[in-house]
Amino acid sequence: MNEVKIGWACRDVSTDAPIDIPGQFNIRVSRGVLDPLTVTALVIENGSDMVVFLSADFVSIRPYLLQEIRDKVEALVPGFPVGKILMNCTHTHEGASYYRSTSTMATPAEVPHEGIEIASSDEYRAFLSTEAAAAVAEAFAARSRGGVAYGYGYAVVGHSRRVVYFDDLSERPGAAGRPGMIVAGHAAMYGNTADDQFSHYEAGADHFINLLYTFDEDGRLTGAIANVPCPSQNSESEWRLSADYWHDVRVLLRQKYGSIFLLPQCAAAGDLAPRILHYKEAQERRFRLKYGTDNPKQVRELFARKDIAERIVVAFEEVLSWARKDIRTELPLAHVVKTIDLSRRRITDEEYQREVRQLEELNRAEFAAQGTPQERLVHDSTLVARRNRCKRILERYEEQKTQPKLQMELHVIRIGDVAFASNTFELYMDYMHRIQARSPFVQTFVVQLAGTPTACSGYLATERGVWGRGYSASLYCNQVSPEGGQELVEQTLEVLKELQAVPE
Repeated sequence: MNEVKIGWACRDVSTDAPIDIPGQFNIRVSRGVLDPLTVTALVIENGSDMVVFLSADFVSIRPYLLQEIRDKVEALVPGFPVGKILMNCTHTHEGASYYRSTSTMATPAEVPHEGIEIASSDEYRAFLSTEAAAAVAEAFAARSRGGVAYGYGYAVVGHSRRVVYFDDLSERPGAAGRPGMIVAGHAAMYGNTADDQFSHYEAGADHFINLLYTFDEDGRLTGAIANVPCPSQNSESEWRLSADYWHDVRVLLRQKYGSIFLLPQCAAAGDLAPRILHYKEAQERRFRLKYGTDNPKQVRELFARKDIAERIVVAFEEVLSWARKDIRTELPLAHVVKTIDLSRRRITDEEYQREVRQLEELNRAEFAAQGTPQERLVHDSTLVARRNRCKRILERYEEQKTQPKLQMELHVIRIGDVAFASNTFELYMDYMHRIQARSPFVQTFVVQLAGTPTACSGYLATERGVWGRGYSASLYCNQVSPEGGQELVEQTLEVLKELQAVPE
């Protein structure tokens, strides 16, 4: 009993078709593949329970994608416990759209795009869900005796992306609001740190990398989970499909270790990003001297991606050098999946009335009559996205009258002395630290942007974030309140403690 069996599989889910790339306010239509988008599946079971990790190079995991994948896995492997599939995204902003619709941005169906071909997101989703389900089924079929080892290292990847000022930006002369986008306050995402009123970064950073390695029966490395508190969004405004810095990590690791599998997870990083803000000149000099200036494909933030990948791989090697001294082939494993209720971020009467006025103003704005087809598409899709975000606030105002809570599927997993805990949000870092600091396990991997069958998503800002306002901490971005964030912490810890107390 407790003998570990492990199975891996991976699929390339890129497409050459000109498809919408979600992740910005405007529609981008892909111009080919910069580097592959992948889905990676890992099955670990010990005879008493199972976990299926599924990681994908996309900006989000919508409920219907998760359901389609689970349904297709059930069809491929009748009786498979599909509820045990924990799917997360790396939050690349260069993934292909599989969306049916979106209530917060714009889809091609809502925007004129004469002269621009845009492939069907429905057709792509059918392909994506089929490939992802096949990867899960393959990993399940491939499982064999093996072992796991774990550890943590240091890899500077994420930095605070919320800049706080001494003054309120909304009160500056000439300040203008941006309905549907930003509510200005003391904080700004990617704010100007050279501003005379710059005070500090709202949060610090977390430079831990949590690693779980897998080995075959003979002790050979077969793959690893790499859990990093940073989204993969260096090249976030690219018009080509890309896995962002995780592609560079995969390339370096496979140069060193052969065809091993890598399953990336994004730990809590709603207020973090893979770029610095106040040392830009020094960074440019660093990259110029370190890498030169050759960038033939004109990849956005190419050298930052390379730099990050090198740091992750150095940490990967350092941790592996000592973690593999303690490979476990028999381990207790437990996987709890439950639905939890989280308190909404409520829309006030004043906010509701403001959105009514702002939506009326946006509805009076017209689509572009001049410019190239692409210029018109960018303008018009941004306008539609802003309208949709205002509309969503009005819908939430009505919903909260009868539904004060939102539901989220929570996964809490024990694999020996380590644990995994999921959430569906771009979760601010403080919540992860609250969980990890009180967790009874040696290491706790927090997995953000995990799929849930319910319409519960967005940023989950802290109390200080809501005070500062700005993008990611306003009513447009937050479905769940800081109170709900603490409910997530407490309910996660409750399950973690239950799992730790179960006899091996």
